[in-house]
Amino acid sequence: MSQPTPDVREVNFLEVNFDGLVGPTHNYAGLALGNVASMTHGGLEANPREAALQGLGKMKALMEAGYAQGVLPPQQRPDLGALRQLGFSGSDERVLARAAGEAPQILRAVCSASSMWTANAATVTPSPDAPDGRVHFTPANLQSSFHRYLEPATTARVLAAIFRDEERFSHHPVLPATPAFSDEGAANHTRLAADHGEPGVHLFVYGRAAFGWGAEEGVAPRRYPARQTLEASQAIARQHGLTENRVVFAQQHPEAIDAGVFHNDVISVGNGPVLLYHERAFLDEQATLDELRARMATPLVPIRVPEEAVSLEDAVASYLFNSQLLSNPDGTMTLVVPGECQERESVWRTIQDLLLAGHNPIGEVVVKDVKQSMRNGGGPACLRLRVVLSAAERAALSGRVLLDDALHGELTAWVERHYRDRLAPRDLADPQLAKETLAALDELTGILAIGAVYPFQRG
Repeated sequence: MSQPTPDVREVNFLEVNFDGLVGPTHNYAGLALGNVASMTHGGLEANPREAALQGLGKMKALMEAGYAQGVLPPQQRPDLGALRQLGFSGSDERVLARAAGEAPQILRAVCSASSMWTANAATVTPSPDAPDGRVHFTPANLQSSFHRYLEPATTARVLAAIFRDEERFSHHPVLPATPAFSDEGAANHTRLAADHGEPGVHLFVYGRAAFGWGAEEGVAPRRYPARQTLEASQAIARQHGLTENRVVFAQQHPEAIDAGVFHNDVISVGNGPVLLYHERAFLDEQATLDELRARMATPLVPIRVPEEAVSLEDAVASYLFNSQLLSNPDGTMTLVVPGECQERESVWRTIQDLLLAGHNPIGEVVVKDVKQSMRNGGGPACLRLRVVLSAAERAALSGRVLLDDALHGELTAWVERHYRDRLAPRDLADPQLAKETLAALDELTGILAIGAVYPFQRG
C-alpha cells in the first residue's frame, strides 16, 4: 500500500475509520435473513481469535499507510439480560442451559458478535455539514433483526464515552424501533464532497417507504426484506439539521435486495466526489445521479459497473462494492477489497480493466484477508464507521481509541490471551465462555480508557 504524502488539504479534516473489534463470541449462527454469506455458513465452526486478528491486521495496514484509524469495542455477549427479559431465570449457568435446550436460536442471537460491523452502528454527519458546527451521531435501531436490535443501547454509551465533548459532538436518540423507522445506520448512507473538510451532500438509500408504500409490481423486493425505510433516513436528516440541498434520498433496487444486497454498501461505495456503483444499485439510476449533480458543489465522478461485467451474484459473492475507498493527499484513491474479489474472474478483471485502467481517481487496489468476517456477510466496508473529524475534534476525543503501534500491540496481546481459536454454535451454552468474555471486556475498557460502558460494569 502506497504511503500518502503530507498535504495542507488533509491537515485539518481527516476521515477516521473506526473499526469494530471482533468479539470473543464470534460464531456462525446464520441469523441474517437476506445475507447470503451468513445464511450459507450458518452452523459452521468459527475462529474468534483469527477473526479479531484479521480485523486488527487490516487496521494496522491502513494505519501504517498513513490513514487515520480508530477502534470501537465489541458488545457484551452473551446478553444474559436479554435472556432473562425473555423469561429464562436462575443462575447464569441455568439461564444458558435453558436457552440452549428450549430456544437455541435465541441463544445464538444473544451471542452474536455482529457489532463488529460498525458501518451499521450509527449515521454520522461531519461538522462542515451541520448548522451548529458539531459532529452529529444517531445510533441505528437495527430493529429488523433481534440479534442486532440488542446493540443500540451499548453503542450509544460507547459513542458518548468517546465523543464526549458537548461543544463539538451531538448525540441523538435512537429512532423508534418499529418497522416504519427501520434504520441500519451508515451502511445505507454515503457522503459525497470535494474533500473531507468541504461541505458535502448526503446520499441516503432506502429499501422501502413505510407510509404510502406502493404495491405495484417491481417496486418491492419479493424474496428478502428491505431493511431501511425512507422515513428513517428522513428522520436522521432532520435530527442532524441537514437542509434539503444537502440530501438525496434514493430507493435501492428491489432486484438487488432479492439477490442478497441487504445494505446499500454491498452494491455501492462513495468517497470524496466518487460514487462507485453497480448498475442495479438504485431503482432509478439516472434520477439519483441527476439529483446528486444538482446538489454537489463539485462535479460528481460516477464509476458505473455494468451487469454484463459483474453480475449481481458475483457482486454479492465477492463484496467488490463492500470495499473501503480511501482518499490520498495527492488526489488519488485507494480501494481496499476483500480477498474474495480475486477468486471471481469477472470481478478481478473489472478491477483491472475498469477501475485501475479507467479515467477515475482510483490508483491502487489493496487486497485484505477478512475471511472470518466475510463468511458471516461482512467485508472491509462493513467493519468500519467513517467519521470525518477536524484536528480540534480529534484532539477532543476521549479515551485511547486512535490506533498506534503501542495500542495495536496491546490489543493483539489481549486477543491472544482471551480468545478461543474455535467456536461452534453448541459451545455458546458453555458458562465458561460467558465468564471469559466478561473478563476480556473488563480488561478492554481499561486498555481503551473509555470507562464503564457495559451493563455488567454498570450494575
